Amino acid sequence: MMKDSTATTAEPSSTAQRTTSDLTKAAVSGWLGTAMEFMDFQLYSLAAAIVFNKIFFPDVSPAIGLIAAMATYGVGYVARLAGAVYFGRMGDRLGRKKVLTITILLMGASTTLIGVLPTYASIGILAPVLLVVLRLAQGFGAGAEIAGATVMLAEYAPTRRRGLVASLVSLGTNSGTLAASGVWAILLAVLSEEQLLSWGWRLPFLMSFGLLLFAVWLRRNLKESPVFEERPDVVDGVAMTRREVESAVTEGAQGDTGLLEAGMKQRKGKAFFLALALRFGQAGNSGLIQTFLVGYIATNLAAGRSVPTDAIMYGSLLGFLTVPAVGMLGDRFGRRTMYVALTVLTVVLALPVMLLITSGSTPALMLGMILGLNVGVLGLFALESVTMAELFGARTRFTQLALAKEIGGVLATAIGPVLAASLTAATGSWWPIAAMLVVYSLITLAGALLSPETRGRDLVRLEDAV
Repeated sequence: MMKDSTATTAEPSSTAQRTTSDLTKAAVSGWLGTAMEFMDFQLYSLAAAIVFNKIFFPDVSPAIGLIAAMATYGVGYVARLAGAVYFGRMGDRLGRKKVLTITILLMGASTTLIGVLPTYASIGILAPVLLVVLRLAQGFGAGAEIAGATVMLAEYAPTRRRGLVASLVSLGTNSGTLAASGVWAILLAVLSEEQLLSWGWRLPFLMSFGLLLFAVWLRRNLKESPVFEERPDVVDGVAMTRREVESAVTEGAQGDTGLLEAGMKQRKGKAFFLALALRFGQAGNSGLIQTFLVGYIATNLAAGRSVPTDAIMYGSLLGFLTVPAVGMLGDRFGRRTMYVALTVLTVVLALPVMLLITSGSTPALMLGMILGLNVGVLGLFALESVTMAELFGARTRFTQLALAKEIGGVLATAIGPVLAASLTAATGSWWPIAAMLVVYSLITLAGALLSPETRGRDLVRLEDAV
């Protein structure tokens, strides 16, 4: 049931002022870093679905090769969880900017190195082993990248436009998906099968290096989050330990000790599990639509190999309208209302979307993919970007948000494609995909119904919203 309190509607008192130029730099930095993360992961997921089963797992059947490639895709999410813990704590303790510079370096370097890997034909079993190692390194950096960008943008944004500004993180995911899908669409259109398998698959990974250099330069010139600087538990740019906070409360020596005490006394956990539920629908739907269905369509349906990548590309283009529209609607009507509307719509559309995809008509297939991507993935992501930041208190926002995102990713996005591949192979049907879309979305619907309305919450407060 819906809850309310003055904590969720109070306007923050801002002392660490930021100019429009600062906000623009933060927005571009958050967008670009997240675009790189999703470009890197979409490059990999598309490669896993289209060519990696032949390059790194050539001695097995096509169905088993697809499952193995998807499993290799999934291991990165285990590393993401470790990265979320490590860098999340660093971000809450030392600031958002430092972490965001490190994470983008890790991601970009790992992606570039994938492009120079020798194949199974060259070095045998060592090839997929090295692929997994780089995938783990890529995931370790990515584990805190989108969480950090989300926190930074939400903490920079004007309160009444926070949903719109924070949704730019989702546009970063959309931009990265579009860039990766566009590159793969071009490669599939202009290269022969032999050229693609021999050298063409390397090009997308190598081209990401130039973008990495620009992103690192931009982040090194970005100011720290104003909310981090305003936190009552931050002194000289470093957050106090729990013992130091307790001592400050006892001695009354650190500004408004009431804010410090509230942050220390609150029991943690409820907001985290609500955020995890909100994450589940978007993460699970993303793994099914943006990863598994690409390989499923190419392997099981009588469609051209470029059809699924084209569908993702067109869906991502439409997302440039979907994402800010959902962000603005969230600012107007509230996060909770929009979550309920989008999850219900996704459940209703699950069966029609799969009927379109499996109809045998290319236009219908593309329409189904575009609908699923924009409603069940990008729309939910636009809400997730701001709602999860508002659910958590400032002292542990980075860590809790990163963990909620990555645990949700491990449970839904990483396992989902492997489970879907196994179920469709076992049943010989597409119905498990529709069922998984419904289940993922219902979990998020339950989380939305149990969550408070967080729109307008003062992000400097140390305690969670619930």
